[in-house]
Amino acid sequence: MTDQVSIVEVGPRDGLQNEPQPLSVPLRIELIRRLAAAGLNRIEVGAMVSPKHVPAMAGSSEVLQAIAEREFYTSVLVPNVRGLQSLPHPKASDEIAVFTAASDAFNLKNIGCDIAESLARIKAVIAEAEVPVRGYVSCIFACPYSGEVDMAKVTEVSQVLLEMGCYEVSLGDTTGVGTYREARRRFRHWASTLGAGKLAGHFHDTYGQGLANVCAALEEGVRRFDSSVAGLGGCPYAPGASGNLATENLLYLLSQEGMHTEANLEAVIDTAHWINHQLNRSAQSALMQTERSTCQNPSS
Repeated sequence: MTDQVSIVEVGPRDGLQNEPQPLSVPLRIELIRRLAAAGLNRIEVGAMVSPKHVPAMAGSSEVLQAIAEREFYTSVLVPNVRGLQSLPHPKASDEIAVFTAASDAFNLKNIGCDIAESLARIKAVIAEAEVPVRGYVSCIFACPYSGEVDMAKVTEVSQVLLEMGCYEVSLGDTTGVGTYREARRRFRHWASTLGAGKLAGHFHDTYGQGLANVCAALEEGVRRFDSSVAGLGGCPYAPGASGNLATENLLYLLSQEGMHTEANLEAVIDTAHWINHQLNRSAQSALMQTERSTCQNPSS
C-alpha cells in the first residue's frame, strides 16, 4: 500500500459556510492563499449557491477570479445547473463538487428534495460540466432525523454517482457518530464494492472520533481525506454536530504513522490561529493548543 496520502482542505467552503458572521471575500482569498502556501494543494474554495440561503458563500465567483493564476488544485461546490452556469466561466475551477446524502430525510431538510431527485439534479450538472466532478455522500453512518443509515444505501448512492461520471466519492460522517470498529466494517465493504481508490473520507469530530475513523479508512486502503483548518465547520441541518476534522490534527497523525503529505504542519497551525483570530473564534484543535516545538513537520 502506498504511504502517500492526499488531503482536500475544505475550510474555505465547508468550514466557513455556517459562520454567523460571514468572512469578507478578501479575507477568504487570503485564507486560501495561506493554505496553499502551507502546502495544501487541493482546496475547496467556495460554493455556487444562493447568497440568500448561504450568505457566507456570497462572492465565490470573485474568489475564483482572484485566484485564477494559481499553482494549486481547486474545487467548488455546485448544487445544480443554475450554480454551474453561475461560474465565471466553465473551467474557472479545476473541478466541481456535487452533493447528496444517503438519507431522504436529510436531503429534504438540506436541499429540499429526496435522494432520487438529488441524483437527477446531479446528473444534469455532470452532463454540462467541462471539468472533473467529485461527489459527496453525507450521513454514511446515521441521519440526525431518521437514525442509523443502512450501509447498502450508501453503497447504492455512491455507485450511482460513480456511474454518472464522478471520478471520486467523498463519504461523510455528517453527525460525527462513527467509531473505529464500525468505520472499519463499513469502509471494508465500500472499498471492496466501490474501490478504495475511488473513495475519500470526510469525518466530523463531534465526539472526538475523527482520527480513529481516518485510521479505520486508511487500513482499508483509502488514501484521500477531507479536513478543515482549525476544525472549522459543522452543518446547520445536523443538530449538535460540531466541526470538521482539523487539518492540523490529521497532518500530525499522518506524519507519525509514516504517511507522506506535502503540507507543512507549522504553517497550517499558523493559518489555523490566523483564521481563528479573523473569526473571533475561541475553539481550538488539539494541535493548536500544543507547543509548536513538539510537533514534527510532515514535509521533513
